[in-house]
Amino acid sequence: MKVYLSVDMEGVTGLTDPEEMHAGKRGYERGCELMTADANAAVEGAFAGGATSVLVNDAHGSTKNLRIELLDPRASLIRGPGKAQRMAQGLDRSFQAACFVGYHARAGVPHGVLNHTWMGKEIQNVYLNGGLCGETRLVAACAGFHGVPVVLVTGDEAVGEEARELLGDVETVPVKKGIDKFSAELLPPSVAQAQIREATARALGRLSDFTPYQVAAPYTLGVEWNSTAIAAAVALVPGVKTVGPRHTEFTTDDFAQIMALFGIFATIGGQIACGSGPYG
Repeated sequence: MKVYLSVDMEGVTGLTDPEEMHAGKRGYERGCELMTADANAAVEGAFAGGATSVLVNDAHGSTKNLRIELLDPRASLIRGPGKAQRMAQGLDRSFQAACFVGYHARAGVPHGVLNHTWMGKEIQNVYLNGGLCGETRLVAACAGFHGVPVVLVTGDEAVGEEARELLGDVETVPVKKGIDKFSAELLPPSVAQAQIREATARALGRLSDFTPYQVAAPYTLGVEWNSTAIAAAVALVPGVKTVGPRHTEFTTDDFAQIMALFGIFATIGGQIACGSGPYG
């Protein structure tokens, strides 16, 4: 049984401060250790549940956050930028299950800790085939495109609610309860990680209960940007069209193109937002 882990950071045990998510900022190194510990808990649970191999993808920011020297030696790790499939890099039809660790609620969820969708400052909302789309839905749809079910989502209570609404009786582990965007009631790491281990093993033990989350093609990715300048710039990408002053859309039959497009958007949006691009 091959198991795939996509590991984000905002939903990791104990983290509430944006600085803990960025290299060089206060608390980042400890944040990376906690992120790795949550990933390890899922890896341990996966092998306890019958996995024969586990592939871990560092899915946050620079994707250079997980500490390879601390990672469970039975797993392998995808690390570093330049990944065409971003948060789903390495996922294909050879896997029997996908697990999302350290995930967070989509943009605009009031009790979602560090809630955002893909880019916290540049993007207001993301839509997939007309419906609001957070990162959980986006990556689950990519997994479904490959015929792989999502069996576990860990993070705050809000992302668990989002996942169950989307995926049904998926295993969820609420490691924190949001008070506001930057505050939460936290479980101690030892407690949260024990729950992650148990939930992962339990999910794989009832693998037949899960079906892939599949969105009907063609796939239309809509992005409502926070800036008309960013919308104008990304509309220069072939296939992307403007459908409003700050709203762009892209349609394809290949979900891999949807994932790849976000990498392009991140580059363009980030440059403009910091004033280094041609529209800065």
